[in-house]
This record gives sequence, structure tokens and C-alpha cells, in this order.
Amino acid sequence: MRIAVSGSIATDHLMTFPGRFADQLVGDQLHTVSLSFLVDGLDVRRGGVAANICFGMGQLGAAPVLVGAAGADFDEYRAWLDRHGVDTESVRISEVLHTARFVCTTDADHNQIGSFYTGAMSEARQIELKTVADRVDGLDLVHIGADDPEAMMRHTEECRSRSIPFAADYSQQLARMGGEEIRALTDGAAYLFSNEYEKALIETKTGWDEAEILSRVGTRVTTLGAKGAVIERAGEEPIRVSCPEEERKADPTGVGDAFRAGFLSGLVWGSSLERAAQVGCMMATLVIETVGTQEYTLLRGTFLERFTKAYGPEAADELRGHLGV
Repeated sequence: MRIAVSGSIATDHLMTFPGRFADQLVGDQLHTVSLSFLVDGLDVRRGGVAANICFGMGQLGAAPVLVGAAGADFDEYRAWLDRHGVDTESVRISEVLHTARFVCTTDADHNQIGSFYTGAMSEARQIELKTVADRVDGLDLVHIGADDPEAMMRHTEECRSRSIPFAADYSQQLARMGGEEIRALTDGAAYLFSNEYEKALIETKTGWDEAEILSRVGTRVTTLGAKGAVIERAGEEPIRVSCPEEERKADPTGVGDAFRAGFLSGLVWGSSLERAAQVGCMMATLVIETVGTQEYTLLRGTFLERFTKAYGPEAADELRGHLGV
């Protein structure tokens, strides 16, 4: 099964200010505020939902195709993804814009001042999926993640017109979208991904109840944080999957992307929906134990040991061949 993952590609520049922002603000001068903070630390981390998902899939050997837009500064990031099993040949490189970037400073009270530069992401709307499909000899599924809104709409419409199954996963873009846009991105999806809060927001904005949504999508996958995930299909009993035990909780950023990486890899392997969700939960656990979205190391033997402990030897045996263990 060949899966393309479309969505944002970005880098995060995270800085730490040892003082308090509040101490630097003068109440009656806020209309002319001009401040510069001398920071102690800088972390530059790779991110973007599509790149995060592809990184995880690449670690599992699922050979994902990354679809998105980046700038000429993407070379180092591309090399990193290539080394980790991601097909980056369908990434559009802008001639004038930098790769999307989030710049954020956090103070001693954990208050934050940040800016998000969309940059080259705005050119994702110029990517034609047919070109991608032709290059890799066909696509079995396109995962449409948070991206330039016009790109998300174009990719969805192209999937429908070319009869390519697609997964709807608007995540961070859900807040800015209206009901009409969400309905257009959802109707006919093979898979619909969201977390528990987004699930309720989708229903509120579309005006569709649970039954209506299940009649319009093939499979609805909802992540439940520490409680795992639930998979729903019309006319079938829900499938509930728990999370493996965490060794520590370091940083929740990127956990949802890691779940999707595991779930989609399960589909590539031809696993059941339950097994795919279990792989997703195991991947999510690895990410929550590390700081950063692509900073974890997937040791396949250890992965299988922990998977066995969480879901049993029979479940683990199904994965053994796919992991090469």
C-alpha cells in the first residue's frame, strides 16, 4: 500500500528568557511597546504535521511519500528525512519563500510570545497529486493534514475526481474553518482523524451528528489522550485501544502526529484497524517520552518488547515480520 502524506513542513525556533515578561511591560506604554529579550537558550527543532508523520512512518519502514512545500533552506531537513526512510521527491521548493517557521520565546513563568511564518507553505496549493501518483506508480491513500487551506481543498477535490481514497485530518486548521469548508473536506473520506475535542467541534460546525458523519466517511479515528483511541464505522461496534505504559512524560508535542504515523503504517502492512491503532498508540508513547517531535529513536527490538507487554504476544507476532525483528 502506497501512502502520500500532505501537510505542513516547518521548523520551530524555541528560546528561553530567564526573566518574566510581565516585569518588562509598562502599563501606560503598551500602545508603543518595543522590547528585545536576551535569551539563554535556543532549540531548533524539525516539525510540521506532514513531516512528523512521515518521519514516524519512515522509522517503521512504511516508505511514506511527503507532499508539501518548503523553501530553499530545506536541504538539511530533506537530508534528515531521506536518511529516515521518507520519499521527499514530491516536496515543492519555493524560489522566493523560506520554509514555514514558528519562533517562540518562553519566560520563567512559562508565558510565551510567538510568531508563525507560513512562508513556502502557501505554495502547497500548486502541487498536483496526479504528478505525485504518476511518479510513484499510483497512490492507495492520501492523508490530507493541516496545511495551506487552499491546498487542503485542492487535494481533497483532486482525490475525489481521480478516485483516490483520502484521509481527512485538518487538526490545527479546524479552528479557522467554517462548517461549509469542513463538510467539503470530510464528505467521502476513507478515514477521518481528530482528537476528542476536535470531534465535538466538527459536529458543532458541520451540523452533522455522529451517525451522519459515520454515514459519510469510511472510518472515524478519534484519539483520547492517555485513554488511547476509538475507531468507529457505521453499523459496527466501536473498537477501543488503550495506550502502553509510559516510562516518563516529557513533552506532548507531536503525539497526535506519531499516532497517525503508527496507524498509517499499520494500513501499509495490511493490519486490522485495531492493530493499526495499537501501533499508533505505541508510537505516541515514544514521542511523549521525548522532547521534540522527531527526537525519539525507534529501536525495533525494544519497540516490540513494549508492544508485547501492552497488547500481548499474538499481537506482537503480527508485527515481527514488518519490523524485521
